Amino acid sequence: MNASYTALRQLFESKTAKIGVMGLGYVGLPLAVEMAKSGYTVYGIDIDERKSATLLEGRSYIQDVPDEHIRECLEEGRFHPTSQLSSIKWLDMISICVPTPLNEHQEPDTSYITRVVDAIKTYMQPPALIVLESTTYPGTTEELIQAELEAVGYRLGEDFFLCFSPERVDPSNIQYQTKNTPKVLGGTTPECTELGSLVYREFVDNIVEVTSPKVAEMSKLLENTFRSVNIAFMNEMALLCDKMNIDIWEVIRAASTKPFGFMPFYPGPGIGGHCIPLDPMYLSWKAKGFRFFSQFIELAQSVNQTMPDYVVGKTAEILNIYSRSIRNSRILLLGMAYKPEINDLRESPGLEIYELFRKSGALVDYYDPYAPSFLDKAGQQIHSIDYSTDKIRQYDCIVTITAHKALQYEEIANTGTVIFDTRNAFRDFSQPHIYKLGSGLASAEKVAPPQAVGL
Repeated sequence: MNASYTALRQLFESKTAKIGVMGLGYVGLPLAVEMAKSGYTVYGIDIDERKSATLLEGRSYIQDVPDEHIRECLEEGRFHPTSQLSSIKWLDMISICVPTPLNEHQEPDTSYITRVVDAIKTYMQPPALIVLESTTYPGTTEELIQAELEAVGYRLGEDFFLCFSPERVDPSNIQYQTKNTPKVLGGTTPECTELGSLVYREFVDNIVEVTSPKVAEMSKLLENTFRSVNIAFMNEMALLCDKMNIDIWEVIRAASTKPFGFMPFYPGPGIGGHCIPLDPMYLSWKAKGFRFFSQFIELAQSVNQTMPDYVVGKTAEILNIYSRSIRNSRILLLGMAYKPEINDLRESPGLEIYELFRKSGALVDYYDPYAPSFLDKAGQQIHSIDYSTDKIRQYDCIVTITAHKALQYEEIANTGTVIFDTRNAFRDFSQPHIYKLGSGLASAEKVAPPQAVGL
């Protein structure tokens, strides 16, 4: 082993290494806190000065990171939030946790990674270990980091060591968090993998080493493409069951009793979050560079992206039962976050559904106890209504977007307001004014207009 490897290994083993986490969002902040709690000195670097200011006050803006964890790390001198990129010059390890969105053409936007690499080229003091955690296409680590650093004279294995280790953050998951979620890691050389594993083993229970960054990059895309394809299949089955007046939720429940060969996925109003809507398109885009066109990925994306339109169209059908047009009807979206028990609105299908209802002429509000507001496409701040049964009764239809456990389902059901449930959240309340995604309208002719609605 060379002197650079030996020097870094000694720093990591003695926990005298200074580690930097670039990007303090849903991935970076939990990671930085776990690193600091394990005994490392961690610099949390984010160009958004508001984030570092909030953290320096001992306050967290990430739901899964308690304020007391921030305060503890600050008080013990192990966590240093900053917006100064020049802090890179003090670091022995740099973990890159910046966003990797899609652009308007549904192609990868790696500009955030590029900006970090430019900063590393400017400030890094060799040797240093660099680990990319941002989800991206196979080849990114070598093409956008290794090649760029080598182009300005840095030597792999001497001046820098490089790995890819995909984030596996699942917001609000109380069972699996950073420490007990297995961590895949692939280095560009065996020595890179050894150094990366050495650090992560201090705060992650299980490290899964793979032979290259490409394997690690591909593994993350496979995980989420698998989910996208299976959700799309269930969405398509829900549309079929809707035509056949069969309850898809009962079908899934029955199929789930098979102890082998079946894994339940569930339909919904669309897909959201920072992974499933984006990651498959990264893989599809990269595949086209090899003249390989993935029909599964494109078809799944198409099916999932049509669900908001289906929800609006189905709501119009339900309103028609009560001789109402969707135009000027009062619609309440129940929940807006992309999944239950969180305040995260990234790529939430509710945002698109809100805009589609507005475009159809409906008067739309939403209620979400976790997400108090959002910006619509016009840049206007939209606020959640305050909950009360009297307000619920004023709407012509409620559309369930997010099945938060905190919602008063029985109370809402008993208001008599028409409900279109896209999440099977009202499964315990079989009432004629409650309609479910993927179950048809077989009994529609038997339903009398609810007394609670001014129809």
